[in-house]
Amino acid sequence: MTIKVLVVDDSSFFRRRVAEILDADPGLEVIDTAVNGKDAVEKVRQLRPDVVTMDIEMPVMDGISAVRAIMAHSPVPVMMFSSLTYDGARATLDALDAGAADFLPKRFEDIANDRQAAASLLQQRVRAIARQRFGALSKAIPPRPLARTAARLSTPATPTAAPRSAVPKVGQVKLPGRASGKHYKALLIGTSTGGPVALQTILTQFPANYPHPILLVQHMPAAFTPAFAQRLDGLCAIQVKEAEHGERLRPGVAYLAPGGKQMLVDGSAANSRLVVRDGDDKINYKPSVDITFGSASRVFGGDVLGVILTGMGADGREGCRLLQRLGANIWAQDAASCVVYGMPQAVAAEGIASHSIPLDKMSEAILRETQRL
Repeated sequence: MTIKVLVVDDSSFFRRRVAEILDADPGLEVIDTAVNGKDAVEKVRQLRPDVVTMDIEMPVMDGISAVRAIMAHSPVPVMMFSSLTYDGARATLDALDAGAADFLPKRFEDIANDRQAAASLLQQRVRAIARQRFGALSKAIPPRPLARTAARLSTPATPTAAPRSAVPKVGQVKLPGRASGKHYKALLIGTSTGGPVALQTILTQFPANYPHPILLVQHMPAAFTPAFAQRLDGLCAIQVKEAEHGERLRPGVAYLAPGGKQMLVDGSAANSRLVVRDGDDKINYKPSVDITFGSASRVFGGDVLGVILTGMGADGREGCRLLQRLGANIWAQDAASCVVYGMPQAVAAEGIASHSIPLDKMSEAILRETQRL
């Protein structure tokens, strides 16, 4: 079945370029174009496309306002095009908050090393968000976060052996019951497409005195991670920051892997620190969930909870496999609440994840398991 696409941009050159790339894929068809946000809202109502590609800065109505209007009246997956600047990052995050499913740099040179690879990636990303049930894109606004206050950590209970749960079928929801009683030293979360909203939904529910360090790996360009960390820090009771080389891990702090680099853990479980190094061009993802999770397995062993959220591809599968072999608990987001059920499916399909959890239940489940609530 052909995926119908509406292309929205005030530049006739860019509209034509995007349309040519998408139409070159036999599974995609550009059914029309729009020159501004107002035009886009009207054409979405009339034409009912499967996917919309949207510029941010446009006359009459900007892309963020257009996304809000589309989500309110005619919900459809939206792919944003963004400039790789700090302001562009903030605007793109606003668009994701408004309901956009994914984003790509507007300069195709920033997407990939050659034109064909960039075109192929655009086609792939449009197909990916079109496949998902749109219910996954409906996002409830998280409750107002707790004020960031100092809090006394409770003494952890004596750890007991965690029972091995039956592995759910791929995509099947399997919620944890009571906490396993396992002793944890860190929480690891990896994600890609749809991740910014998913992380915001989860982390805004954490109390300021969360007792473990949190490592966040979100596939995101280098220009975006400072703005994203700053946004999360302003919304959350815990501290959220972009990871820095050499800093020591502290409880109740979430460290976001810098875009374009790799974040590793070094040292010992009692004295762990971050290593941030330049990304290797031979590795597809910078940052990579596999690299961060793999390094954590050498420092923390199985004393971690690893969570894989919405995203394309299979990054995180091998890192989770290493952790699971050491006794770590691995959870995945369920299919219905993912924007793209790729990364969670990769760990669920091979029996690495013991639970598949809806996004709106994930924070409660994590807190119950790791805080012994």
